[in-house]
Amino acid sequence: MPRVAFDALPDHARVFVFAAERPLAPNEQAALLTDVDAFLDGWVAHGAPLRCGRDFRYDRFLLVAVDERAAGVSGCSIDALTHKLRQHERALGVALMDNGPVLYRAEGGIARMSRAAFRDLADVGAVSRDTVVFNNTVPDLGSIRSGRWETRAGDSWHGRAFFT
Repeated sequence: MPRVAFDALPDHARVFVFAAERPLAPNEQAALLTDVDAFLDGWVAHGAPLRCGRDFRYDRFLLVAVDERAAGVSGCSIDALTHKLRQHERALGVALMDNGPVLYRAEGGIARMSRAAFRDLADVGAVSRDTVVFNNTVPDLGSIRSGRWETRAGDSWHGRAFFT
């Protein structure tokens, strides 16, 4: 079975971060993760099984990592994963693959808003370079483990985009 525990994957494993537009209820999480696990158990690239794993954090972030040194993902295998997640978007009535919004730590939990609205908050000082954001563009598992995923806005692309 190519799926392994997420923590067993190496730092160089390529990572894909999918952020739900709202926290998922426990039954929604269970349905999503059961189906994702079944998908990952059979995930292949050009017939080669992919050594991969997943994690789910803060009731809304699905992280999928692949050890590309074992077998590299292909465009077709990535398309298969995104197709599977699109099915869940429709079933749950929630966006999972919209990379446009900014997700960040706010009082009361994790906030999600458009880039324009986040810029407005930055302009009035309601968020700053010290605001903790989720940099869902991190390339590998080592970036998540080292704190470059959940990080200060000033230490990610958010700093360049919103605080120049």
